[in-house]
Amino acid sequence: MEFYENVLEVVGDTPLVRMGRVEEGEGIRATLLAKVEYMNPGGSVKDRPALKMLEVAERRGLLKPGGTVVEPTSGNTGAGLALAAAVKGYRCICVMPEKASKEKQDLLKAMGAEVVVTPLTPPDDPEGYYKVAEKLAEEIPGGYKPGQYENPANPLAHYETTGPELWRQTKGRITHFVAGMGTCGTITGTGRFLKEKNPEVRVVGVDPEGSIFSDPDNVHSYAVEGVGEDFYPGNHDGSVVDEVIQVDDRESFLMTRRLMAEEGLFVGGSCGMAAVGAVRAARDLPEEAVVVVLLPDTGRNYVSKVFSDEWVLAHSSATQEDLEKPYRVFGEE
Repeated sequence: MEFYENVLEVVGDTPLVRMGRVEEGEGIRATLLAKVEYMNPGGSVKDRPALKMLEVAERRGLLKPGGTVVEPTSGNTGAGLALAAAVKGYRCICVMPEKASKEKQDLLKAMGAEVVVTPLTPPDDPEGYYKVAEKLAEEIPGGYKPGQYENPANPLAHYETTGPELWRQTKGRITHFVAGMGTCGTITGTGRFLKEKNPEVRVVGVDPEGSIFSDPDNVHSYAVEGVGEDFYPGNHDGSVVDEVIQVDDRESFLMTRRLMAEEGLFVGGSCGMAAVGAVRAARDLPEEAVVVVLLPDTGRNYVSKVFSDEWVLAHSSATQEDLEKPYRVFGEE
């Protein structure tokens, strides 16, 4: 018989899918591939670091049987932790900013996590989700906060899995790796591995307009979830990233919808953002170039937001005309 011992063994080894219609529509000669991370059991790329952080904590004695995992999360890391905690027998508490979609909150509750929602405030505000999570982890006996923003096990998960998978799947032909920047675990760990294999691989970060990575002097709020930051996390390593491309909410949401309409990829808003960055990075590349963009999560978490006309019109500069015509990155430049 062929089977896995438990669902945690299914994390990783996600497929690469060619975005052929996007290539054609944008006049891209390079091969444009999507790393489809919603194929992970928890529905996102965050299953990888969630599992790795708990495994490392267990080995170091930081997380003991019957313990409680507490993490500040916009949703996806929480889902990964809730899944791993269920299998391993831990209590899980996810502290979320009020910006997180209702779908994400309901999902975490359905997965057995306890959810605490806080105001969207600066990182050092005691009422914000970072500080509330810290306080809970300190007060609860056996509490452990993985700390995805500074925990080296986050990028290590991608160094050990995502990077090697891409190298194997492309047979070493990958020339560009494109990913959104948030905790920076994905881009740091994957980028380090790929550059060790081939220093010529170009690592491209994609950042929401209003986030610190692309414009540190103009940090402000934005609507796309699960990506970007208003501070530099401990796992940020600028030496790995060759270029940062800024994408606004309108472009992110229109591309997210396009990926479903043209490629059948039902993904979240940060995926649309990353895809816009990938198209821009691939614009003038030759046929032999291989551009891989990591799509972090599923659109099922954003049905009431990114896939709602009313919400997109209210939370971005998109117009009704935008929603009625095919979106093209280069068609607007």
